[in-house]
Amino acid sequence: MKLSLIVPVYNEQNTVQEILKRVLKIKAVDEVVIVNDGSTDETLKKINQFVKKLSATKKKKIHLFDKKNGGKGSAVRYGLKKVTGDYVLIQDADLEYDPEDIPKLIEPIKKGKAEVVYGSRFLGPHLNLLFWHRLGNGLLNLTINILYNTTLSDMETCYKVLPTKLMRSLDLRANKFDLEPEITCKVLKRGVKIYEVPISYVGRDFSEGKKITWRDGVDALRVIIGQWLLP
Repeated sequence: MKLSLIVPVYNEQNTVQEILKRVLKIKAVDEVVIVNDGSTDETLKKINQFVKKLSATKKKKIHLFDKKNGGKGSAVRYGLKKVTGDYVLIQDADLEYDPEDIPKLIEPIKKGKAEVVYGSRFLGPHLNLLFWHRLGNGLLNLTINILYNTTLSDMETCYKVLPTKLMRSLDLRANKFDLEPEITCKVLKRGVKIYEVPISYVGRDFSEGKKITWRDGVDALRVIIGQWLLP
């Protein structure tokens, strides 16, 4: 299987080089599609500096695109048009998710156990989360589990591995963080079962650059209920 990573980036000048360094160490990663979502700091400069120093072999794996700011969802949707792999995985540009977990994510697919795999932050070792974010995650998971008759532990996880063909067929519309529930709800409505594996997680707080807020939780709830009401 050929695995493509979509890396949406917005104002991550302090972490983007390190995350790309870690990603390129993972042999299972065949392609890295970076989408700079109109960063206003030196993120784009940092990416270019990093890519310039790579070997010719590693440079071939990197595809960099620059677009106007539109939100994480818009960046992922843009990247989805550019990937060439059989499977696609979203990789945030901060250091909350560890690329060393990627082999664990694709193992069930290689063994034929699953078509879609999520990395759950709550099944594996993790730094304590902000209380209100944890509560919000719990409520959103509970809502999806009730409405869609499932038992997911981490619907909002960034680490989602899907067949590229399936991902494209979902006709995603979200522009912001509501992309996560949109993917999940549409996958579940297709009758596709989601396989979860534990991953490690080191969450940031707002002083370190965390961007998601309570408003994004409201948007997520709107998407969950809205998708459930659709025929």
